[in-house]
Amino acid sequence: MLKIKSFFKNCASAYIALAILFVICCISNEHFRTATNLTNILRQCSYSGIIALGMTYIIIAGGIDLAVGSLFALCGVITINTTLAVFDMGISPELATLIGCLAGCGIGILGGAINGLLVNLGKLPPFIATLGTYSIYRSLALYFADSGTVSCMNNAEIGTCFLNIGSSSFLSIATPVWVMLILAIILEIILCFTRYGKYTLATGASERVSQFSGINTSLMRFGSYAIIGVCVGIAAILFCGRMGSIPSSNAGQFYELDAIAAVVIGGASMAGGKGSIRGTIAGILILGIVSTILDLWHISPALQGTVKGLVILISVLTQRKQKAK
Repeated sequence: MLKIKSFFKNCASAYIALAILFVICCISNEHFRTATNLTNILRQCSYSGIIALGMTYIIIAGGIDLAVGSLFALCGVITINTTLAVFDMGISPELATLIGCLAGCGIGILGGAINGLLVNLGKLPPFIATLGTYSIYRSLALYFADSGTVSCMNNAEIGTCFLNIGSSSFLSIATPVWVMLILAIILEIILCFTRYGKYTLATGASERVSQFSGINTSLMRFGSYAIIGVCVGIAAILFCGRMGSIPSSNAGQFYELDAIAAVVIGGASMAGGKGSIRGTIAGILILGIVSTILDLWHISPALQGTVKGLVILISVLTQRKQKAK
């Protein structure tokens, strides 16, 4: 019992809210509780969910990243463009796809590293640094895609390779969902059981005290931006695999807001020093369920942002009341 309480510490309210929301949705709409709909919810929220896992590290370390949506688009564009370019050189479609995926993931790491350098070496506030790269990464995505949609479906062999990545499933659950769960386990273990994870939590809780304790806080924060870069690259590759294309103008739009919302709903503090991957998973599922049930209830898409905003505000207010107690 103590181990269960310890596991859900700081995120119990998120799981209680998730359970209540799930029951209400199941009762209110018969289409919601079908297996097909539930698996679709998991798949749809897996892309922003993977990014939210990396965002957990950013927020725990006391930072924020507004550029993930734009970086997502850039990674996807580079992935498909590189794959097609390498394939045209006579490389096999499987190897070309692998090289393209590595290039896309590499761009994600590079983009995250640039943000980390701007925050740590440039001493820019994370909000300002990532707001700047938000525009830069989107602009580069538009440039490399000629302001359009990059597709691999015109080439049957390459298209098949990509669809095998993003559209396959195991036990009736889509590959992106399995990837999200595996990453969640890995990142939770790193956060809870490694020195890096503990130092990251300490950095977010109090940077000055951490520095006096001999912790390289700049390295901890840089590491968190590198982690989210990896997550963005992986999410973009899976998205390309699902769709076979990526629109440079709106791919990843609002993913940064969904990722931040999932982390906050999961019990993390925007001030840093508090949060967990398990809590973020609850936040991801809550946002996915809310989006789906609003469609099933025929709520106007124009009002769905209002509902999401209320969910975020209620989550933050609940955290403050818990702190006050």
